[in-house]
Amino acid sequence: MEHLSAVLAGATAFASLVAALYFLKFWRKTRDTLFLFFAAAFTIDAIARFTHAIVQVTDSSEPVYFIPRLVTFGLIALSIIGKNALPNSRK
Repeated sequence: MEHLSAVLAGATAFASLVAALYFLKFWRKTRDTLFLFFAAAFTIDAIARFTHAIVQVTDSSEPVYFIPRLVTFGLIALSIIGKNALPNSRK
């Protein structure tokens, strides 16, 4: 069962990496920082999930693996706030 969990974590990491590449492609076309922040967030998520899949996690070290998720969601929140605040500053 633990092997299946590692395979699913690897698949999720790959999906996050694919999403990051798509957002990077959109950023290259539009130069919109929203897409750049999303690409960075999904890249961090992919690295964290891949690391979590290959490293033996103990109960004491498990909370450390939630820090990248905090950074990821923080980047997404900042990008959305920045995108919504930008048009208001031009008025």
